[in-house]
Amino acid sequence: MKPAAVVIPKTDPAWPVGKYGPIWPKTPANYGFTIIAKVKPGTADTIRNYGYGLAQALESDPYLLAPLKLHYLRWVLFDDDTRFMYQGIFDTDFDKYTEDAVDLFKLSGINTVFENLEGFPEDWKTNPPAFIKFVREHQVTSFLEYGEYPYVSADEIKKALRLKASLSEALDQLQ
Repeated sequence: MKPAAVVIPKTDPAWPVGKYGPIWPKTPANYGFTIIAKVKPGTADTIRNYGYGLAQALESDPYLLAPLKLHYLRWVLFDDDTRFMYQGIFDTDFDKYTEDAVDLFKLSGINTVFENLEGFPEDWKTNPPAFIKFVREHQVTSFLEYGEYPYVSADEIKKALRLKASLSEALDQLQ
């Protein structure tokens, strides 16, 4: 396996169309998207506190976000806390990820940080198409994606790490 990069066109009519629009291709970094949106005035600290709350929830239940098949999430407040960037890399396509996210938030009782963004629909829990419309309208697509370990799923990475730990344990016992 060697590192790989892919240049992604702005659009491609050959891309399959899912329930919520085009499905961008899987890249060496897997699937993912970036959202950039305006922050509701005065909510930057709420957004930061939401980050702390999510970190605490994950300490209590490390598998809370497991249904999303995430590799990484990155949240950034910028332009003097007036804009927010959400960047996620995951193993499922856009349609599945967003449906799973809405379901996860409904089941867990946790609200989304997006509620602090201008234009986010108040009825997002009962109106997934409105949630998806917001995401699509604020999605900024990448044009290059690189993967040091291309096209590898989060489950494959976890399996490899468990194997490594088992082999390390076995070698330690031999010494």
